[in-house]
Parts: sequence; C-alpha cells; structure tokens
Amino acid sequence: MAIPVEEAIAALSTFSLEDEQPDVQGLAVLLSSERYATNSPIEYSDVAAYRLSLGEDTKAINQLNGLIQEGKEMASLLYTYRSCVKALPQLPDSMKHNQADLYLETYQVLDLEMSRLREIHRWQASAASKLAADMQRFSRPERLVNGPTITHFWSMLKLLDVLVQLDHLKNAKASIPNDFSWYKRTFTQVSTQWQDTDTMREELDDLQIFLSTRWAILLNLHAEMFRTNTVEDILQVLIVFCVESLELDFALLFPERHTLLRVLPVLVVLATSSEKESESLYKRVKMNRLLNIFKNDPVIPAFPDLHLSPAAILKELSSYFQNFSSQTRLLSLPSPHEIPPRELQDYQRHYLILNHMGTIRAEHDDFSIRFASAMNQMIILKSSDGADNDWSRDIKGNMYDIVIEGFQLLSRWTGRIWEQCAWKFSRPCKEPPISDSQHSSTTFFDYEKVVRWNYTAEERRALLELIGYIKSIGLMMQRCDTLVSEALWETIHIEVQDFVQDKLDTMLRTTFRKKKDLSRILSDMRTLSADWMANTSKADPEQHSLHQETEEMRQSTFYPRPVAPTAAQIHCLQFLICELVSGGNLRKPGGLFGNSSSGIPVEDLKQLETFFYKLSFFLHILDYTATIGTLTDLGFLWFREFYLESSRVIQFPIECSLPWMLIENVTETQDAGLLESVTIPFDLYNDSAQHALTCLKQRFLYDEIEAEVDLCFDLLVEKLNEIIFTYYKSCAASTLLDSSFTYVCDDGEKYFVKPLRFDAIFKLRRVMVLGRTIDLRSLITQRMNKLFRENIDFLLERFENGDLCGVVELQQLLDILELTHQSISKFLELDSYSLMLSEMQENLSLVSYSSRISSQIWNEMQTDFLSNFILCNTTQRFVRSLKGIHHSSQRSSAYTGKAHFYCGSHDLTMAYQGIAGLYRDFFGIPHMFAVVKLLGSRALPGIIRALLDHISSKITVMVPKITALQEALPKSIGLLSFDGGIAGCQKIIHEILTWEAKSEVKNEVLHDLKEIGSALYWMSLLDIVLRQIDTTQFMQSAPWLGLVPGNDGQVKHAYPDSTPFTTLLSAATNAIASSPACPNPSSFLVMAKQAEAASLLYKSNLNSGSVLEYALAFTSAALDRHYNKWSATPKTGFIDITTSKDFYRVFSGLQYSYLEESINYPSTKQEMLGDSVAWAGCTIMYLLGQQQHFELFDFSYQFLNVAEVENATVSIYQSSDRNKSPNFLQGYEGILESMRKARRLNNHVFSMLRARCPLEDKIACAIKPSGAPLHRMKFTNTVSAFETLPQRAT
Repeated sequence: MAIPVEEAIAALSTFSLEDEQPDVQGLAVLLSSERYATNSPIEYSDVAAYRLSLGEDTKAINQLNGLIQEGKEMASLLYTYRSCVKALPQLPDSMKHNQADLYLETYQVLDLEMSRLREIHRWQASAASKLAADMQRFSRPERLVNGPTITHFWSMLKLLDVLVQLDHLKNAKASIPNDFSWYKRTFTQVSTQWQDTDTMREELDDLQIFLSTRWAILLNLHAEMFRTNTVEDILQVLIVFCVESLELDFALLFPERHTLLRVLPVLVVLATSSEKESESLYKRVKMNRLLNIFKNDPVIPAFPDLHLSPAAILKELSSYFQNFSSQTRLLSLPSPHEIPPRELQDYQRHYLILNHMGTIRAEHDDFSIRFASAMNQMIILKSSDGADNDWSRDIKGNMYDIVIEGFQLLSRWTGRIWEQCAWKFSRPCKEPPISDSQHSSTTFFDYEKVVRWNYTAEERRALLELIGYIKSIGLMMQRCDTLVSEALWETIHIEVQDFVQDKLDTMLRTTFRKKKDLSRILSDMRTLSADWMANTSKADPEQHSLHQETEEMRQSTFYPRPVAPTAAQIHCLQFLICELVSGGNLRKPGGLFGNSSSGIPVEDLKQLETFFYKLSFFLHILDYTATIGTLTDLGFLWFREFYLESSRVIQFPIECSLPWMLIENVTETQDAGLLESVTIPFDLYNDSAQHALTCLKQRFLYDEIEAEVDLCFDLLVEKLNEIIFTYYKSCAASTLLDSSFTYVCDDGEKYFVKPLRFDAIFKLRRVMVLGRTIDLRSLITQRMNKLFRENIDFLLERFENGDLCGVVELQQLLDILELTHQSISKFLELDSYSLMLSEMQENLSLVSYSSRISSQIWNEMQTDFLSNFILCNTTQRFVRSLKGIHHSSQRSSAYTGKAHFYCGSHDLTMAYQGIAGLYRDFFGIPHMFAVVKLLGSRALPGIIRALLDHISSKITVMVPKITALQEALPKSIGLLSFDGGIAGCQKIIHEILTWEAKSEVKNEVLHDLKEIGSALYWMSLLDIVLRQIDTTQFMQSAPWLGLVPGNDGQVKHAYPDSTPFTTLLSAATNAIASSPACPNPSSFLVMAKQAEAASLLYKSNLNSGSVLEYALAFTSAALDRHYNKWSATPKTGFIDITTSKDFYRVFSGLQYSYLEESINYPSTKQEMLGDSVAWAGCTIMYLLGQQQHFELFDFSYQFLNVAEVENATVSIYQSSDRNKSPNFLQGYEGILESMRKARRLNNHVFSMLRARCPLEDKIACAIKPSGAPLHRMKFTNTVSAFETLPQRAT
C-alpha cells in the first residue's frame, strides 16, 4: 500500500539534517552576486515615467556605467598581464638559419597581447572623451538639462577612478613596454616583405607613445576636458561632494570611500590646472580640509599589492601641470617613506589592526549578542499570529538598525585590512631576520620584505582574529537572509512612506506653504514614491487638504507591506531632495546641506538630510547578499602580480603567501584561542579563486591558487596531526610521570601541559575549499593512524639500534603512546592500538609466536648480553663488562627522530630520558618487568626456549674443553696437607693445576660457564617477575572465583560447583529471562555462558608452573647426556677422594685459578666474568650430584681450612709467647677474602637450588604426617622438545 504524500512529507520533516560541525568558516561561494538594486537592471528606463526631465541624465549614467564595466575589465587585463618575452625560446648558434621563422612565430604570439593593449589605448581615449563631454554638458552657466544627480556624480567618480587605476597600472607594469619593444623589433624584421605597413607603423608609434608616457591617460583626459569649454564648476562640485562624503562618512561601503580617496587628489589637480579661476576652488573648500583628508590617509589601496599615495600623486603630477606646481601647501605633504618618525608612530597606531583589537573585540561581542537577540525576537514574531502592529514594527525596525550596523562594522573592519596592507606595502621591512639555516649573503624578494618579514607574530594573530570576526559576522547575517528580508523590506517601505506621507505633508502645510516651486518638488516626491494603497487613514490624497483635522488625525496609518522602492525611485528622490535644498544650483558655497541661503528651516533641513543618506543605505540593504559578499571578500590578500613582475619569478614560495603565513602562525604558536580558526585562512583562498574567475577572468590565476591550496591543505593536515598528537602525548606523558619526580623538582610546573581544545577541529566533516567539500576529520584520522604506526616503528628501530638495557625506555614510551591512543580514540575512530602494534612488530599471523621485539631481545642476548654483561649477585643486576670480549653487532650512531615521537614536549622528553638514563647502565628486575609486559604470554615462551637451547648448546660445546682440562690433571688428587701451611698448600695446588699450556681452553670454559650462568640467572629474574605478576592476578581474581585460604595454608574453593561471578550473572539472567518485558533474553544467556568459560580459564591459570624450575629440569636433562664424562661412578660404592675426572675437580681448579688471577689482576678478571661463573658451576655440580664432593674437596675450601687451622695454631703460639708475633698471613689476605666471598656465593646458589630443585633421589622435599618422605615431582623433559611450561602439582 502506497504511503500518502502528506504523511511522507510529515515524516521527512521530523528528520534533522544538522550535525555537530561548528561554524569555523565564512561564506561559501555565492551563486549570484549581482546588484539588482544598486545597479538598475533595466538601466533606469523607468525614470521617464516620473516626468522629471532626467532623460539626458539617465542616458549619461547608463553610458558611464557601461564604460566603468569595460574599464574594470581593462584594469583586470593590465593587472594580470605577465611578460611573454620570458617564455620565448632562444635559438642556439647551430639554428641561426631559422631566425626568420622564430621572428614570425614571436610576432604572432606577441601580436595577440599587443592587440589587447591597442584596445586599451582606444578605449581610454573614448572614455576620456565621453567623460569630458559629460562634464562639459553640466558645466554651462545656463540650466539646459536637469542634473547631474547624485547617481551621476558617483558614475563620474567611478569612471575617473578606473582611468586613474589604469594609468597607475600602466606606469607600474614594466613588462608591458618590455614586451612591446620585442614586438616592435619582430615587426621590423617580419614586415620587410609586407606592403602598406604605414598605418601599422603609425599605430605602433601611437601605442609606443602611450605606453612610454607616464600619466598619459590623465593628460589625455585633461586635454579633452579643457578643449572647448572649461569644466571647473563641475570639478569643484565633485570635489565638494568627495570632501563632504569623506568628512560625514557618507559612504556606507569601504570601496566607495577608497574610490573617493583615490580620485580626490586627481580632481584637485585637474581643478587647479585651469588658466582661469584656479583659486576659486579654495573659496568653496578650505585648503585645511583637503590637507586633513590627505594627512589622515597617506596611503590608499588601489590593487591588492599596489597602493596610491595622495602626496606622491600630487608631487608627480605637478611636473605635468604647471599651474598646479604653485600649490606649495599641497606639495609639501610627505610621501609614506618621507613621514617623520614622530608622526610615523601615530600612523602606525592608526593603520595597524593590532592597536584596535580591543575595540574590535568589544564591537564583535556586542553586535553578536544583539543580533542573536534580534533574531530570536524575529523568530517569536514569525511564530505568533495576530501580533500587535506597533510591537511588530519595533522588532523589524530594530532588525533593520542592526543590519545597518552590521554592514558598517564589516565595512570598517574590511577597510582596515585593506588599509593595513597598503601601509605595509608602503613601508617594507628594511632588514629581514636571518635564521640559522640562511647565510648572510641570502637575497630576499621584495615581496618577502613587504609581507613575510613585515608582519610580527602579534600582527598576524590580530589579522587572523579580525578575519575570523568578519567571516563569522558575514556568515551569521547571510544565514538569516530569508528570515530578515521581509522585515528589511517592510522597514524600508515604512521609512519611505512615513517621510513622504507624514513629514512631507507637514512641510507642505508649514514651511513650503507659500513656495509654489518648492511645493511642486515635494508633491513630485510624494507622487513617485507614496504608497496610498497602504494608507488606511484616507483614500484620496487630494481630499486630505480639504478637511481641517486635528494633529492626531494627520498621522497616517500604514499596512506593513514588504514593498521596497526601486533604484529609479531612489535615484529620483535623491535628485528631488538636491533640487529642493540647492534650488538646482549645486555650485553655491557651503555644499549640499551646508547651504544656509536655501530658506529651509534647520529642522526640516535636518530631516531632508537624514532621509537623503538613508536612501543610499536602502540600495545596499536591498542587495543584502551581494553587499555581504562584497564586505566579506578578502581574496586580495593572496594576489601579488606586481611583485611577481618586479621580482622576475614565476611564483613565490608558499612561505611568502599571507594566507599560509596566518595558518603557520596558528600552528607554530598553538594559541588556544585561534586553533579552532585554523581553517579560516582557506576562506581567503576561496575568495581569491572566486575573484580570479569572476572579476579578473584569468584561469591561470585560479590554477595557481588551486595548486597552492592543495599544498597548503596537505601541510595543514600534517601540522594539525602533529599538534594534536604532540598535545595528547604530552598529556599522557605528564599523567604517567612519577609524582615524586615532579615533587622534588624546583620547576615541576613545566611538566604540566597547558590545556588546548580540538573539539571543533574533530567535528569538521565539511570544509569548503574551492568548491570542494573535504572531510577534515577523516583525513586527520587517516594521518593519525599513519602517525601512530610511524611512531611505533620509530620506537622499535630505536630499540633495535640499542642494547637490551633500553627495554625500560621502550616500555615507557609505548605506555605513553598507548595512553595517547586511548585519549585520541575518544574523539576519532582510530585503528586498534594492539592491531597497530602487532602490525609494526610483524606479528599478525595467528601461528606466529615471534615479533620484532622478541627477535631483537634474543639477538641482543645472543650477541651482546650473555657475552658482554657480567652479573652482580648482590644487586641482582647485570652490568656491561668494560674489558670483556665484545661480540655485539655494529650499532648505528645515535638514532634520533621527530620530537613528537618521544614524549611530546621537550621538557617531558628530557624528564623521561633522565629517568630512562637511570636504567641504561644495567639490567635487572625493572628491565625484566618491561620484557614480560612487552613480550606477553605469546612471545615469551620463544625466548625461554631459545635460552634453554643456548644452555644446551653451550654445555655440548664445553664438553671437549672440559675433557682437555681433565686430561691435564693428575690421575689421583689427594687432600691438601696441613703440615706445610697455606704456603705449602698453594705450592701443591700449583703442582696439580698444570694448565699453563691450556690457558686459552681454560678461558673459553670460563666464558662458556659465564654465559650459562647468566642465562640461568636471567631465568631466575624472569621467574621472580612472573610470580609477582601471578600473585597480583590471583589477588584480583580470587574474590570472583570464590577462593579462600584454608586452615593448612592452602587455597580452597568456597563454592565447589560455581563461582560468585557465574552465580551473579546466572541470577541476573534468570531474572531477566523470566520478566515479560524482555522479549529476547538470548544475549544474557550468552553472557552467562561466557562467564562460566572465563571462570574455567582463570582457574586453570592458577596452577602455572615455575620458569626457573623448568629451566633447571631442562638443564639437568641436557647434562644427563654427558653424565658419564663429567661424573665417575665410585667403584667401591664409597666416595672416592682421589678421583680427578669429575666436573667438580675441574671447576674447583678453575675457581682457584680465577680467584688467584683476580688478586694478581684485580681490574681484569672480575670485570670479565662476574658472578655468573659461580652460578653455572654450582648449578652443574648440583644437578650432577657433586655438591658434597665439591664442598669437601674444593681447593679453595681446603685452602681456607688450612688457613683457619694455621690461624688457630698461631693464635695459641702468640698467647704463649707474646713477644713474637710473626705475620704469617702477609700476602694472602686478598686471596683468602676472595675465597670466603666465593664460598658464600656458592652456598647461596646451592641453597637456592635446593629450595627450587630438590634432588628427589637423595633429599626429600617434605615429610608427610605419617613419616613417609614426599619426593620432588618429576618433569618429562627432553633437550630437543618443548611443548609448554609444566604445571605445579596439586
């Protein structure tokens, strides 16, 4: 069944298409920016209907407007002109015979460009002639035609402005005469074979004169003006109009004000260049008024990178107009580069936006609040039916006033940016700063001196902030255009009708009652603009004068009608007001409304003046969208055509681009208040691209803008990622930093991170750039994933270029990175951290039990750690041997990377490097914790297996070496005799240990034992760490598994059949399943099953085995293969005290030699071997069952026994004869102390072995209550097989 359309529409209306994206960009490209109110779409053809004899005036206005549009196109052509000669090829000497063909091709290329210059030449002559003729028409003493109107004034001024700009561009563009000289040269070469070239040569000569003569357009205009009739009167009227408009701030938009400023000095020069009445101008306009205007604005924006100076124009034109050269006061004005230092400070305060930001912020905040309040009132008014007319009129009138204020704010702010840019161009930086990467001989572009090095960081910040204000206010006003348009039109309608129906009616009854001529003008004003259909107080305007009514009844009541006046009506109303005030003679002194001889009372004159200025505002308000587009267009900040030509480059680097400078300023300073506005500079690119296509109409400019935008956006995304990544990484590092570390620091505050906000940036899914919509959030997410992977890869490579002691630093940095990932994942959809870590470790396969970290750890242990690190049993640490035999791989130099790959900020990086430096010179328990955490349960068994295989291989390699040492021993070795004392014992031992010829073998055996001992002790450290981790996990899981301590100290289950965890979930599942409100309890049933599986897994993990016990069992199995070679079975069944083939005999000799050499060479042996030899030797002897043999027959132990007996004997001797005290131990103190230390170490190792690996055939682990021994459990071990770690017996 089909859904009704009404229901479908109602359903669609419930959907919200809004998202959480903040407004951090300005207006998008406008679909239409035509000015249908300001510029009459029908060319004022409806003016004739009002019968005001303005036909000639209207015709002239249309003609001038057409010339203005053509002139703007000519100016755009000149501004964007680039030299063609630079692109011309140069023929080598071998191709000189093709010179004629090259000239012809060059001529054809340049002829196209020169044809455009010829067109400009012809157009300017035509425009100057028509403008001069138009001025002459209204400069006659007799009044033949009505006019000129205010609209006519503006058309004259705008056309004059276009001519001045064309002349200025022609003077500034050096590439134009350069190309012309090439064109003329090629014409001379190729025209030798042509006929009738005289006309072409004359055109070339005229064009050459035009291009080579400065101010040729202005001189031509002057000649046309004063050819037949003087135009001083109209020029003076235009000057008065400009001065009054500037002084009274009559121009609503900044382009109008800049137009007045540009044409005023030219008008003054033209008006004073006449041979007669040259001083009459200053009778109407005082010289001080002109001087004040020129001093207040010493620089005037003309083009994006070109400016005009009134003082410079006046001085330069004085050499072309002799009569003007006598105006010394005007010529004494200083040019921008001539301003005295005292006045320069005042101009700096005036032009630099930075000095006005306090006022601008207050204006922005106040306007935003009041505009939002007015919009809320408009919404309430729209939603209310039958609202009171007075209340509605007040709300709409308030909205109208706020819109006017908004236009004025935007105009003032955008004008300030134009003027600051012009000031910066006029005052370039003299000495650009030279960075470390630049040489003292580095040359800078002129554009760099006026843009790149001419803005301080504070000025860039202020400029970006103001651009943000302009774009935000413009966007806020544009978005409500449909809501306020009706209110604006009604308010304009009310303003017009209130004036023409009420105020003019009052004037007709009072002031102009007996003045028929003036009354006729007022009646004409009412006739052409009064809306009698909206008047409810009377039906016929003529009947109104026949009745005598009270003052209250004279007030008309109007229906609110959104009917605005047309451009022609406003044009005619302005003309009639001027006629009324001036009496048709604009040449009277005092200006338009300053003329006191008109006979109009001051109050009425004030009302006329107010309404006159409102009429000009009406046009801009009616062109609401186009006006906002004009006032928010800041694309001029990108263009640099003049400086491209002067610098002779194709394009400047991106560092010189002002929009990119603003972006870079935000990313470098990381100002919290501007980070959310980092995309606003791309509105400048949007504006410049729109201007390049619609106004300048040059595709190549758009292509250059597009190329720069692509590069800028890529760089912005990269910098944003670095900023966000660095910030959150700094926060993570600050969070994980030990609080005790910051507490003891004097400047601990530097380790706390200043908060920044990225919420607005994270929500940007639609960034408008050159008509494209870019998902910035998606790009940031992609780059962030890549950045995390690069950081993990960097940390792994850094670890791979270091030794095993760097594992603590790696673990710290990876912990910081993981916390950073957790923080950013709250805002972005990042890939899983574990997935990225596994990917960068090349450990994604389900059947792979190795990784980059595990491979590096084993590689370091095999090549460096076991051979070059020595054990200190007292501190439980491995330290690097300074004089050992190094087998470590060749390491690269210090591996460095980007700063944000460490800990974010520099201070935190230095802090963590300081902490990591404490663990860099040893390997101990902290390192083992890091190894366990990094490898995990998946890769750790691989390391264990590799170490066990290494132990087995070392034992196998050591077998022939031990055999060689056994063969060098005597066949029978007895106990040391006490008769000879320690000296005799030492002599006997030396006679027994005749290993001088096998010193290399002995050293190799010692090093093999050292590696075996280091591996075993590494296993013991691993076992300690794993037991601590297991204990922690047990304490966390025991309450959920129902485990409680029993009376015998063993763990027992409080719930035999279940656990508290499964019981809780099962009860909840049953309760939910029995509830009728739950239609599908299957998910809860699955959770209950998963809880049971989790309980079983955790219970099975409680019986984890010991790594050290398994390693000892594995070593024992490896030794069993060589048992017959290292342990001889006694033939009699009793201990054989004279055997010399057992391992303990060899180790005893090795230990004695090692201890003796450590005394003779104390700085060598100890630093080479450490305590690992004792661990390996004692472990092997213990597993071979030779511990008691060693303790009984060890050379060192016997030596100590002899020394003790001799010491006791000497003590008795000394007590009987105190006069004799021979120092019998002199020379043996060091070796005796070393032997005692070795014995203590051996005892410690044996005690640990007995506790962790009791021999079941000889010693029982415990005694049962019945008295029977409880033997040690057996492990099924083989040297070549490794399945899993053993489980502890239950």
